[in-house]
Amino acid sequence: MPEVTSLFKWIVSRTRQGKTPTIGSKWDSGGRVQNQLLLLSKDRDRVLCWRSGVSLHSHTRHSREGLGFIAKLMERRGRTHRWFENQKATCLRRTGIALDLEHAYWTPPLCERQAHEVERRQIAELGLRPMVSLTDHDRIDANVLLREDPAFEDTPISTEWTIPFGDAVFHFGVHNLPAATAQEWMQAMREATASADETRILGLFAELNGVREALVIFNHPLWNFFDIPAERFTYELTRFLKAGNEYVHAFELNGMRNHEENRGVIRLAEEWNQLLISGGDRHGCEPNTWLNLTNAADFAEFAEEIRTGRQSTVLVMPQYAVPLGWRLYQTFTHVIAEYPEHPEGRQKWDERTFHPGRDGLVAPMKGLWLGGPPGFLKKIFAAAMMGSRAPFGLLGRWNAGANESLRLPGQRWAGASGRGGFGDGIADAGLEDYLYGSGEPAAD
Repeated sequence: MPEVTSLFKWIVSRTRQGKTPTIGSKWDSGGRVQNQLLLLSKDRDRVLCWRSGVSLHSHTRHSREGLGFIAKLMERRGRTHRWFENQKATCLRRTGIALDLEHAYWTPPLCERQAHEVERRQIAELGLRPMVSLTDHDRIDANVLLREDPAFEDTPISTEWTIPFGDAVFHFGVHNLPAATAQEWMQAMREATASADETRILGLFAELNGVREALVIFNHPLWNFFDIPAERFTYELTRFLKAGNEYVHAFELNGMRNHEENRGVIRLAEEWNQLLISGGDRHGCEPNTWLNLTNAADFAEFAEEIRTGRQSTVLVMPQYAVPLGWRLYQTFTHVIAEYPEHPEGRQKWDERTFHPGRDGLVAPMKGLWLGGPPGFLKKIFAAAMMGSRAPFGLLGRWNAGANESLRLPGQRWAGASGRGGFGDGIADAGLEDYLYGSGEPAAD
């Protein structure tokens, strides 16, 4: 296995004291805050000291991953913009369908049972009792469906809640909602998000904090989704934390973000006296690269350990040492792959990707055009998967200046910024090379 990359060297050199590999340790009004990090490649024997493994933050077919950012991306430079406008006009003239990427989206390939099994199996193979909390964007369908089977009755009802805050957008893992009121909680969260009412949003955080078995995690807190100016993003983040940090139980170390950002999250947690917790952010078929270890018997007890005990032990799986660009490329291949064993209507990428039809109703792309989506849409979809961070920036992460080796053999993407705001980190030249190849494409 490749040498564990500089994130872990940085952590260990900065914080290891004696035999305890801590990320950081402080006292606050709730007691000692202790963050511990283990690497499976080096600490396998110590893993069996724990009773359970916890998988947090992963997605199923119920997550809707937006494509609207790709239209913004194509308008950045004249040649790309002209080509895109030409394709839109041709599409409307020939098919009667107006291209509307703002309301188009793709969905991950795994259903709720498959996603749960991928995570469960990895933990069980470590000799630990699995706890799996699936977190689709602003939805709880996967968990509710699983719990209809008595074998999954202890599955936490969880979601990844999207909130606007000033000019920024943040994501929060809301785990283990009470089953009896979960739908009411989701309705309240959807209404608060739609209203963008900060008082209402902060009020909901306070109410969630009152649900003792629930856990609220700030997912990838330093991810600047829409690539707003850095100073503005920092201002909005600080403003939120001043108002709402007391209602957040941990900051996430994200398995699909780059090492520099995760180092920044460690520093942020130190500044705000917060716990650090794992988050894999899986959208494909590979299990999460970060897990939590606990002696808790169930998720409610784990939440209590985080909230009251103020201690978190994160386990880093070996696959995290694989260069991020390659792991993102693997996820891309999972998203576009054909799955003949899946139910009809979920086997091909254009059956799992949705777009408004002539009537304005969103439907699978495959059924909107005779013979499948136009060729230019296939290229746009591929560019979106490779370039977005919805969920996590592919080309934007292939950055030669990053602290891990992200460049694939023969990879030609030059000058990517690596900022990852819904594809905004892609170099314009790289996108044009992909779309045009040798010369501009003819309209389909």
